[in-house]
Amino acid sequence: MLTADSGSVLRLVEIEGRGRALVASQPLKAGQIVLQDSPIVVYSAFPLVKPQSSASYCDNCFRILSSSANVVPCPLCSHHLFCGPNCLTAATASSHSPWVCQALSRLRDCPSLFSQPLEQQVQAQFLIAAYNLALVSPSDFQVLLSLQGQYSPSDAPAAEFLHSLILSVCPPPSLPISIELTAALLAKDKLNAFGLMEPISLQQDGERSVRAYGIYPKASFFNHDCLPNACRFDYLDSAPAQNTDMIVRMIHDVPVGREICLSYFPVNLNYSARQKRLTEDYGFTCNCDRCKVEANWSDNEADVIDDNGTVEENEDEEIMEEDNDEQMVASEGDEVGEADFPHAYFFVRYMCNRENCWGTLAPLPPSNDVQSKVLECNVCGNHKSEEDMC
Repeated sequence: MLTADSGSVLRLVEIEGRGRALVASQPLKAGQIVLQDSPIVVYSAFPLVKPQSSASYCDNCFRILSSSANVVPCPLCSHHLFCGPNCLTAATASSHSPWVCQALSRLRDCPSLFSQPLEQQVQAQFLIAAYNLALVSPSDFQVLLSLQGQYSPSDAPAAEFLHSLILSVCPPPSLPISIELTAALLAKDKLNAFGLMEPISLQQDGERSVRAYGIYPKASFFNHDCLPNACRFDYLDSAPAQNTDMIVRMIHDVPVGREICLSYFPVNLNYSARQKRLTEDYGFTCNCDRCKVEANWSDNEADVIDDNGTVEENEDEEIMEEDNDEQMVASEGDEVGEADFPHAYFFVRYMCNRENCWGTLAPLPPSNDVQSKVLECNVCGNHKSEEDMC
């Protein structure tokens, strides 16, 4: 049984055709926190040698290093920075052990790695973090190995190169590693890593970069839906403690037994972009209700969401609600569920309208069992009251 601070609200089950999934073990309310999960591995998404123009982040908690921060460099390498003595102490005992420090320093001086695609620098950092996890927390390492993710022959060249590189440059002490283990770890990472994004204030050309990746053992069980009923919130730069934790809140009410799903990417992507990303990154095609409808659209119809995230309305469509948690759009003369765009209500109510944000809105957590009338964007953090939507 998976639990949140408020009690046992999620249950892990097997669903035919979808594998392991999380379902509601009780009726859930909009804004309710259903999971707070800590990562077992967090690693940088930047190249080993960071560009001069990139922002600086603490190499333990990944907060942005402001000018007022008490920045402390690693005393062994000076390449890695920490937001204070406490973070340095914590990192030295776990994520930035002397071996990790030495391994990353040696990889920085390895010409063969820099001749490879940039992605392999990030994968090398993940492998160092994963092998270090085996050394400092064997139980968490076993949890990592238990996650879904199967080795694919197409990933063999990267696995072979990185395995050989780490063995020759910085083999982990007292830990026998094999090419099979390296390949398995890369597969787990590919399927389960969540991106921890840079602040929206640093986005360029409407794109936000990833500052770090984290693997969250409980959150990894959430399946994808192109119209999710829950969304994740990160408070990397604002949470006073456990700032790398992932918090998952309900977008709207759901009944007991309903599967709880996240969207693995911004909900504004069109059908072809979503299917391409899911196939390439996760190895499956989506057959959710939204995809079933949009699969039959023409290219022009697929542009129902404009560049500002606004739903383009048809004159013969009206927004209606059904069963408190299912919002549908019915065209005149059509039955609910058979309209050209049956989920427009979701975009009107739950997608942030800030320019180039594409975040998802969820109500703030209930207070004394009273549902909040204020919704928060999980990307830019803006708040929006229900009155603003009327």
